[in-house]
Amino acid sequence: MLRSKLLSLVTRSGSSRLMSTGTKLTSVEVNDKTGIATLTMNRPPVNGLNLELLQDLKASIDEIEGNKSRGLILTSSSPTIFSAGLDILEMYKPDKDRIRAFWSQLQDTWLALYGSSVPTAAAINGHSPAGGCLLATSCEYRVMLPKFTIGLNETQLGIVAPKWFMSAFLSVLPQREAERALNQGRMFSTEEALKVGLIDETANSKEEAIEKCAAFIGTFAKVNPLARSLTKQQFRAADLQQLENERKEDLEKFLFFVNQPAVQKGLGIYLEGLKKKAKKQ
Repeated sequence: MLRSKLLSLVTRSGSSRLMSTGTKLTSVEVNDKTGIATLTMNRPPVNGLNLELLQDLKASIDEIEGNKSRGLILTSSSPTIFSAGLDILEMYKPDKDRIRAFWSQLQDTWLALYGSSVPTAAAINGHSPAGGCLLATSCEYRVMLPKFTIGLNETQLGIVAPKWFMSAFLSVLPQREAERALNQGRMFSTEEALKVGLIDETANSKEEAIEKCAAFIGTFAKVNPLARSLTKQQFRAADLQQLENERKEDLEKFLFFVNQPAVQKGLGIYLEGLKKKAKKQ
């Protein structure tokens, strides 16, 4: 599906340029002084990764690459949720054409973020389960606020994380730690995530997290950009190429799995639980 690309500059404030997408599910602000772009997810209430948000994320990453920004910082407009992961409604009783477009777009978005030529960092200012963790671990650096959780908890929902989800996780954690966490569907607290190396730093506010992400990107200021980019690509080439080679197979596996009666039943129970929880609040 086609979507509108980032519009031209709409406002100027201080030393930053603010851009917005046609559907406003993401926004990009480029700091004119540092050349670093902050990409903010803005799909209330929990930044559930549906087709449209994934399309906006991919378009925003492409725009940042095209503008030759010095780096990309991914964060959230929510004060408590970085991203709650894949939108369950995309997978529950799915439309056959939309579910194909959804998973294909998820593949595209991950390839763009994990394989980005610019330095990337995540300012994790809220809970980051499942697909939210995937986005965070696809970045090169992570700074997280206290009292939140992060992890690939797919098994808790009766879902199997595909190999490329695992690739991002394994680029951050030792295999033994990653395998155990994935099998358990473990969610790490901020303190636990820092201890095992799932995140790199903590911060007391979103602003401080963004500053620390920018400081990390700043460490490359005197490094040749092309040499840095090619070095990164060599480290990540095998993971990226594996998905490129297996895209169709990966899609068909997902479609087969998500349409299994047991999986649909589990997703339905999970959604009912969310509805009951919402009514109590």
